[in-house]
Amino acid sequence: MNPQGTWICDGVPKNNNQQYPSTEPHTPQENHGPDCIMCGLPKEAMIAGGKKSQKTVVSSIPGSKSSARLAVIVAGIAIALLAGLGLYKVLQGKQPAEVTSSVSEPPTANTEAVAPADPQAIVSDTSANAQLISQGEKILFAGATNPAKQAGALAFAQKKWDDAITQYQQAVTANPNDPESKIYLNNAQAKKAGNPQTMAVVVPVTPNPDTAKEVLRGVGQYQDKFNASPPTAGRLLEVVIVNDIEPQKAASLAQDLIKSPNILGVLGHGVDNGSQQAIALYEQAGLTVLSPISTSITPNSSGQSTLQTISLAKKANELLGSYLKTVGTTLAKYANSKQSPAAVAIFYNSDSQYSQQLKDQFTAALSQVNGKVVKEVDINSAGFDAAATIADVTNAGAKIGFLALSKNKADQAVAIAKANKSLELIGGDELYNPAILIQGGDAIQNIVLAVPWSSQPNDPFANQAATIWKGRVSWRTATAYDATQALATAFNQNPNRSGVSQQLQVGIPITGTATDFNVLNEVPLVKAVPGKYGPAGSKYQFDPI
Repeated sequence: MNPQGTWICDGVPKNNNQQYPSTEPHTPQENHGPDCIMCGLPKEAMIAGGKKSQKTVVSSIPGSKSSARLAVIVAGIAIALLAGLGLYKVLQGKQPAEVTSSVSEPPTANTEAVAPADPQAIVSDTSANAQLISQGEKILFAGATNPAKQAGALAFAQKKWDDAITQYQQAVTANPNDPESKIYLNNAQAKKAGNPQTMAVVVPVTPNPDTAKEVLRGVGQYQDKFNASPPTAGRLLEVVIVNDIEPQKAASLAQDLIKSPNILGVLGHGVDNGSQQAIALYEQAGLTVLSPISTSITPNSSGQSTLQTISLAKKANELLGSYLKTVGTTLAKYANSKQSPAAVAIFYNSDSQYSQQLKDQFTAALSQVNGKVVKEVDINSAGFDAAATIADVTNAGAKIGFLALSKNKADQAVAIAKANKSLELIGGDELYNPAILIQGGDAIQNIVLAVPWSSQPNDPFANQAATIWKGRVSWRTATAYDATQALATAFNQNPNRSGVSQQLQVGIPITGTATDFNVLNEVPLVKAVPGKYGPAGSKYQFDPI
């Protein structure tokens, strides 16, 4: 502990005579508030013989019996993007004061088993999590797969590169919207060329396939561009796809990638405890990772931005603060423009830190424009009924409904929309997904969402992406494109792990996706309107306001 109030938690209470909700050990986490942002333990739990705080511990580590998974973007990209990855552009943290602590060190990255690089190697052949990793030797996305794609995987596994190229080309032609086939096609071509530069992308294939595909479209689009005209003759870009199936697997997957000498950089992971442990392992092993909590982008007036990596310790505590404050402010101003002063009912889910923070930031911003919150509705409360709740908040005077919901609550968001008759609906980026448009139907028409990037009519990147993928792309695609560009540029300048790490610590200039606005000033808004560019099964699309 230090006199300024900064403290370290490793998930193991030091005052053993006290009882707390079940937690598990985790990477030491620097905190500034009363509770650990990773496991929910109070500060007192880290002081030997300390008294138990009277404040209720509301969260615990993902995977424990009492846990509530830290649901934030990612953004994608996750994040989402978990999906969470996509928001690495806008999540800029403040540097906390230096901390000294006697708590245990983070887990050590095991690099002893790293063998000399073999350019023809298939990573999953020597991985503990082989079923979750593919360069083209297996299909990771479930569902109907055309015969050519299956044949391509078989040929790739046998290292028959010409056959793999032929089959994957047929698969891409049959389904141009499938980024997995396109990436595997490029990988087969890179293997045939003989000396690829390899990156890994960690995405939630199983838990959130739509988000994973949005990220992979950005990766695949830049890979396609890079390989069409590689700066160094014969050195094409190869992408290893990793299925981020659950937070508990993240550290083990990181070990697999660390032990594969061909992998020069990693793109992905979210902000949950598992991701933070994985990122700590990458940092110790000197393997660059671009994630929401290890990366920032600084724009300049010329439209070019600089992407650079930041250590995990400097990013954690202020991760969502600036961005969610901006989202709340943007939506509060919009609500007030529709009705002044705005009367708003807020729908949120208490099992999500993202949802609760977004609710609080919006409420604070709404008060600044003289609006008022008529009611706050926790959709996790016992007996929640969308129709009855809509009637209740409408009778209370609400004119606007703010859906401050996390992405796993799409079904409830649709139920609220279908029960709604008069409220104008607004929401955050977690609801920006195909399920809302497909399941919502006419009920979702005119919903307004705040997202960090949207397709503009004259945006060359967006138009090119729509041509390649036969449909509009999302902000997750745009930010993944930028991140892949940064990694590929660093690979080409100094194609080894230490060189890539040094390049990205200094910063890599990037251009191409027309995202030169400052999203920390105002987040763009989109509206669901009738159109032909939405997902299959929906007659609606999101257009910028």
